[in-house]
Amino acid sequence: MRITTWNVNSIKQRLPHLLAFLEEARPDVVCLQELKCQDEAFPRADIEAAGYAVETLGQKAYNGVALLVREPLTLSEIRRGLPGDASDEQARYIEALISGAETHPVRVASIYLPNGNPVDSPKYAYKLAFIERLRLHARALLQDEIAVVLAGDYNVIPEPADAADPEAWRSDALFLGTTRAAFRALLAEGYTDALRACDPRDGLYTFWDYQAGCWQRNAGIRIDHVLLSPQAGDRLVSASVQKHLRGLDKPSDHVPVTVELTAG
Repeated sequence: MRITTWNVNSIKQRLPHLLAFLEEARPDVVCLQELKCQDEAFPRADIEAAGYAVETLGQKAYNGVALLVREPLTLSEIRRGLPGDASDEQARYIEALISGAETHPVRVASIYLPNGNPVDSPKYAYKLAFIERLRLHARALLQDEIAVVLAGDYNVIPEPADAADPEAWRSDALFLGTTRAAFRALLAEGYTDALRACDPRDGLYTFWDYQAGCWQRNAGIRIDHVLLSPQAGDRLVSASVQKHLRGLDKPSDHVPVTVELTAG
């Protein structure tokens, strides 16, 4: 089973790139973030025509997450929204159980974690609270002893090796010590950073800002992550970054990260 996460930074603008990727890579499950549209505006017909079932949690102009599942796999037990704060109206979390006749089930979540800047504003408190809610939910998901994949744009640079220029991010919400400590606490619940488990090299980035020639200078950061529960980690075959998609015409500033799991 191949599972991809990709912050497309507007599904309307990036639909041709997404459809080409689906045809080229044929991932079984795709976790999308930053749709920037409401559910009724999502290009469902185009995605379904490509052979994928679709579940979305949209929001006008901001945020938005989706799960795409290639037939004959199916989605069930859909959860829209992260538990722990009934007043949170931001569309940042969608989860489903992915099943198929030839594979053991996997519970997959598409996550768009808050950016948190500026750090002296309520946005940073919301980011930390969101990570804590995610940690508690991630712990609860382990109780079913089903493989769990928590994939998405975490807006967290875990280590200095995950940035081309760590000093440039020292005071940013993505790299503050409190942010990184919260991310480590999430991992400590028993989750594995799939990409780092497969490739410990420096220079693995998933995001290049549109400004200041970051792409041309390879001044990137790694903020898109796929976290695996122990049951999913036991099935890990490979993890990779599809960096070439950042070089397309009018690309997203993020690129996909794909993991491959055995059938079970």
